[in-house]
Amino acid sequence: MARDHTPFRHRSRLIAALAAALALGATALVETPATAAGKPRGHDVSSHQKNVDWQSARTKGARFVYVKATESHTYRNPYFGQQYDGSRDAGLIRGAYHFALPDKSSGRAQARHFVGNGGGWSADGRTLPPALDIEYNPYDKKRKCYGLSQKRMTKWIRSFSNEVRRLTGRHPVIYTTTHWWNTCTGGSRAFAADHALWVARYDSASAGTLPAGWGAWTFWQYDNGSGSLPGDQNLFNGSMKQLRKFARGS
Repeated sequence: MARDHTPFRHRSRLIAALAAALALGATALVETPATAAGKPRGHDVSSHQKNVDWQSARTKGARFVYVKATESHTYRNPYFGQQYDGSRDAGLIRGAYHFALPDKSSGRAQARHFVGNGGGWSADGRTLPPALDIEYNPYDKKRKCYGLSQKRMTKWIRSFSNEVRRLTGRHPVIYTTTHWWNTCTGGSRAFAADHALWVARYDSASAGTLPAGWGAWTFWQYDNGSGSLPGDQNLFNGSMKQLRKFARGS
């Protein structure tokens, strides 16, 4: 996910991708997977991308974007306004996401911080539901699951989700990887019925095996920062008509 820091595992992949681009004469680093032909392309950004040229992103094929709003219970993306409002003005369907740090405060507290700082939703067909980014701890590799047991992690996610729904009327989309979900929640199936899945899987022709419980993905992050659009590259699993319907909540 496009955060405000770049974990070591992402840095090494990015260096390799840049080297490959130089060898190819600076051509596009990543191509949309062939299996996703016809699906709307999008991306996600954070303060790492700063002020984004949204007209250029749309020209290059972006149809939707998720913008980082918050992290933990204190941080707010200083570029959020330019990114969130600017993408909408350029004609993109956009939404906000929160980067979870479950060891810092409760799910309810982080949900309230998120919704109060950009993580809202309206049924206008141009606003995606709020999203929860929950993945391996980028700040402490020894505490990959933030020191929480699988049971406590599942309760933390439920607390965050319940508060987001209470405040916005929508369950959050859940962004994660299959490995993190099955490791840190014990393969919980408690969210698949009412939470859309945004799965991350790179260097692959497909989204692969999904986290426990989900039979399909709604968004697929297929590259983390080396594509033609600012930030990470994503696909929506449907048509533009279906994307607008999903945004409306109908």
